[in-house]
Amino acid sequence: MSKPCVVIAFYKPDGVLSAFTDTAGRSTLKDYIHVPDVYPVGRLDLDSEGLLLLSNDGDLIHRLTHPRHHVPKTYLVQVEGIITPEAVAALQRGVVVKGRRTQRCQVVVIPEPALPPRQKPVTPHGPTSWLRIVLFEGMKRQIRHMTAAVGFPTLRLVRVAVGPITLEGLLPGQWRFLSPLEIERLQRVSR
Repeated sequence: MSKPCVVIAFYKPDGVLSAFTDTAGRSTLKDYIHVPDVYPVGRLDLDSEGLLLLSNDGDLIHRLTHPRHHVPKTYLVQVEGIITPEAVAALQRGVVVKGRRTQRCQVVVIPEPALPPRQKPVTPHGPTSWLRIVLFEGMKRQIRHMTAAVGFPTLRLVRVAVGPITLEGLLPGQWRFLSPLEIERLQRVSR
């Protein structure tokens, strides 16, 4: 008999590795989550924060992370400078990152969102802009590479949703189990 599918929504703080072990002694998922046999669904780099899903279902993890399934991942991104309409349009069309053009994505300039403070605050050297970016793929450090390619380096990156699952109700370092209905919606969006 197979184990029931478990999915956890975790608000990963900045400075926490998206893994359970680290040889360099950095903060890891093990410092927050004490549920056996769950694994991260993709990654958020050390400096990024926000929604990280974990699951015991390898098939679901694969479907949520493989670009073929086009599962939307939504980010709030603070960039250095006042971003131009031309830079936004370039991001939407796709930019070349490490010799490969990124897929089309959704990019909208937004007012500064109400987010919890970071453990290590961002200290901009001038004006900044906030973007809402929805990706349907996930290359390593993709958003940071994309915004740098159009001349607006990323200062803060917060993933706020994976498919229909959001950070709602969680603060940095908190996590919760997804309900059976939420798991079903996640499975449906990744088919």
